[in-house]
Amino acid sequence: MAEKKSIVDQGLIRELAELLTETGLSEIEIERDQTRIRVARTVTVTAAAPIAAMPVATPGAAAAPVVTDANHPGAVHSPMVGTAFRAPEPGGRPYVDIGDSVRQGDTVMIVEAMKTMNQIPAPRSGKVTKILVEDGQPVEFGEPLLIVE
Repeated sequence: MAEKKSIVDQGLIRELAELLTETGLSEIEIERDQTRIRVARTVTVTAAAPIAAMPVATPGAAAAPVVTDANHPGAVHSPMVGTAFRAPEPGGRPYVDIGDSVRQGDTVMIVEAMKTMNQIPAPRSGKVTKILVEDGQPVEFGEPLLIVE
């Protein structure tokens, strides 16, 4: 009896599934010749609400807004989904480190999306006080990358 050959490359699908797990992405799609393969996984996010103490209000005092990395006025956000790189090449010197001074428009990082390297400029001049992502880390649209004060 002749063995039936599958038109689906199961090894490739397994390899793509492993890549999803390694990178934390939720889907990946490739096209080879006239075949397109898309592998996706469902990501379930469970968030527990933090328990915070009730603030004590003092008469005449206005409550100060809570500043987080995401809403910090000096936060540099990712303009796209992709992979953040701190240096122009593997093993190269990072564009910026904590404590470095930058001018508005200076490249502070690269986000690679669909094989395109997108330079991320400093939105303002100041000092880099926090770097919030690791080199090669997947990032989401709007995710804070670093803080410039």
